[in-house]
Amino acid sequence: MLELKLDRITKQYKEKIAVDHISVSFVNGVYGLLGENGAGKTTLLRMICNLLPPGEGEIVCSGIPIRNMGREYRRLLGYLPQEFGYYPEFTAWRYLMYLASLKALPKELARERCRELLKLVGLEGEERQKIKTFSGGMVRRLGIAQALLNDPEILILDEPTSGLDPRERIRFRNIISSLGKNRIVILSTHIVADVAYIADEILLMKKGKIIGSGTPEELVKRMNGCVWECLIPGDKVGDYTEKYPVSNLKNVDNQVRLRMLSVDKPCANAVPAEPGLEDVYLYFTEEERGAYEDTADRNL
Repeated sequence: MLELKLDRITKQYKEKIAVDHISVSFVNGVYGLLGENGAGKTTLLRMICNLLPPGEGEIVCSGIPIRNMGREYRRLLGYLPQEFGYYPEFTAWRYLMYLASLKALPKELARERCRELLKLVGLEGEERQKIKTFSGGMVRRLGIAQALLNDPEILILDEPTSGLDPRERIRFRNIISSLGKNRIVILSTHIVADVAYIADEILLMKKGKIIGSGTPEELVKRMNGCVWECLIPGDKVGDYTEKYPVSNLKNVDNQVRLRMLSVDKPCANAVPAEPGLEDVYLYFTEEERGAYEDTADRNL
């Protein structure tokens, strides 16, 4: 089985450290790289794709540094960047066949792969339409198809559902989930729902570092006893939002229902709430403050 190993990968731009000594290993499965915009996710993915050299550290594929693998590593890799280039006047079929030729696929194999992939991503019957007529969701699905042309063993997806409506996002997640059985899939996103149901492991990234990792179930379990809900008067909301990370706020009659993180019971009428992955995301990415620091210390 293929193994991709990152060993203390670092990348710095002038005074900014975009990726800070990250070490992690990947085998077959879906990995969700979850973090805010600017956390360093795209820089990390570009280094994994060998498009950007690390300032420090090494990326190794089954024991061989990827910088020494050349064409062999490119053969293993499929990449969907956040913004991928295409020719608007091309049809979907012409676009995929053109990219297949760049990947040196024999013509008959290219035709077979294009037919398979258009069906996989739900574009069968649309292959003769010009890409400029496609919706955003259709373009992203075409992007997945082009990333899979060479049947890669490592699939890198950078914010693949950005700008999609809920229906397209669900369709996209289902496609990605089906791809993780026999390959490494690394999916970068800042949308919790994109990885909550399909990721075998989640890596939480903040300010260039991996600050938490585990299966969705493991990460949620860490939050047991630290998520609370309570009703408070509207004029007290500011007091609580300043002191605690608040994951949800809803007006109920003349009061406000707050869902917040705290190691201790935050108010007399607070009741424990079932934690979710959004609470985990807030837990790891919220700026440390007050009682929240104690929560992090106790659970990590």
